[in-house]
Amino acid sequence: MKQSVVIIGAGPAGLSAAHELSSGGLRPVVLEQADKVGGIARTEVFQGYRFDIGGHRFFSRDQTVQHLWQQMLGPAMLKVPRLSRISYDGLFLNYPLQWSNALFSLGFLESTRIVLSYLKARILPHQDDHTFEGWVTNRLGRRLYRNFFQTYTEKVWGIPCSEIAADWAAQRIQGLSLRTALGNALFGTGGADTLISEFHYPLLGPGMMWERFRETIESQGGEIRLRTRAIRLDVHGSRVRQVVAQAEKGSFELSGEGYISSMPLDELVAAISPPPPQEVLEASRRLRHRAFLLVGLIIDQGDLFPDHWIYVHNPDVKVGRIQNFKNWSQAMVPDHSTTTLGLEYFCDEGDEIWSMPDQQLIDLATAELAHLNLAPSGQVLGGVVFRQRKAYPVYDRGYRERLEVIWRYLATLDNLQTIGRSGTHRYNNMDHSMLTGISAARKLLGQSDRADL
Repeated sequence: MKQSVVIIGAGPAGLSAAHELSSGGLRPVVLEQADKVGGIARTEVFQGYRFDIGGHRFFSRDQTVQHLWQQMLGPAMLKVPRLSRISYDGLFLNYPLQWSNALFSLGFLESTRIVLSYLKARILPHQDDHTFEGWVTNRLGRRLYRNFFQTYTEKVWGIPCSEIAADWAAQRIQGLSLRTALGNALFGTGGADTLISEFHYPLLGPGMMWERFRETIESQGGEIRLRTRAIRLDVHGSRVRQVVAQAEKGSFELSGEGYISSMPLDELVAAISPPPPQEVLEASRRLRHRAFLLVGLIIDQGDLFPDHWIYVHNPDVKVGRIQNFKNWSQAMVPDHSTTTLGLEYFCDEGDEIWSMPDQQLIDLATAELAHLNLAPSGQVLGGVVFRQRKAYPVYDRGYRERLEVIWRYLATLDNLQTIGRSGTHRYNNMDHSMLTGISAARKLLGQSDRADL
């Protein structure tokens, strides 16, 4: 091994970087504060039942990532036909939208109003195209925006859609319009990622993939240290000199030729010593994240509903999305006479939902499941709660200007790269996060890299 590289974070981005480095002959050392690899894409286990923290589709148009996934798990990568629906006003509508389904469910009058609203938006567009509200309204019409985007989006982010930058909509639902949705439903056209009909999924959940990454990295001479948190990055001039980390047995120092970080940008900036300029510190403190928690419920019924997940647009319940893990992979459930569901609640750290005791959350999820007519309360055999801090970087007004201040400073550190969703403050999909890690590794290996990575 030629030299060592220190990587902070063992999520998809950090593990992809470590795998690329170890395959190229370097010795990466990965620091992960959790007790398992995978980050948000990990798999948790409770009483033999497996829970995917967020529901992770393995789908990518990038052949590098697709090949890597297949190389890691081979036949253990299942091909799953996608089924997801929207819960809205007591109805369950297919998503992606199928016009015949929507027309039958909503009725001819409401469907006509949606089309007329769309035509109106094309003639008289929303004045502020820089917000989520304006961006979606101008492309789908106000009625479709209000019915199928506003409530759910505000649950996720906890702020009005008029305060969310249009960047998030442009990134996450790029290419999706009423015309695209109709074309997809009627003629099979439309290429937006939102509209994919199938995906791959590891037999035992996403954590299976990242455990395999860990085994491969370690077999190639890399090292992954769990329960180890990076607490300080010592900087001298234009270079990081060492990382100070905290493990169970105490703190230690670790140095390398290169440093790759997937920790949240605000935490990274705060950990740098000596401290960056005040404007950089202030910009990082104003970056916002959204947390969520997953309430896992074990249901005494073998078959509840066919969906992989349901988007809950109903404003009368707090739950935002419901995963049916047995439909992702039968192996997620040890007892096939039962089903496990994951009810996702979007929140801020320290707020009412985040701070609610576990049993109270289980009771809330049980009651809301019954309210949505998905499972009677008496069929819930037990539950568990998993909390995830800083799950989603918030695209609020002014976030891009704050990021530019931070990027200008980080660009002065020659041997530090940031990767992944948290390390770039970008709502990346899993494959995009992996590509940022691969790209960072290739730079350290001195390899030419694709411009689009």
